[in-house]
Amino acid sequence: MCELTQALELAQPKISRHLAILRETGLLLDRKSGLWVYYRLHPELPQWALDVLAGLQAGSSGQEPFAGDGVRLAVAEKLDTACPACD
Repeated sequence: MCELTQALELAQPKISRHLAILRETGLLLDRKSGLWVYYRLHPELPQWALDVLAGLQAGSSGQEPFAGDGVRLAVAEKLDTACPACD
């Protein structure tokens, strides 16, 4: 989650709420490990849903604001700093 807050430049509660909605709809699964929650796409998504996500990714690739988000996410992952909110 910390990587997402840095990459998207949004507050943690806002990102948490959006991830909760995606989980409630069945798009994401989560796994808790200590203070961390790990999210992933649901492995049993229908092919049409995977096609829509692939189309969204292809259409937004290199476009702003998504390109900037990707750069910030790559930096956050490289730094791998501890999340101050999780300490």
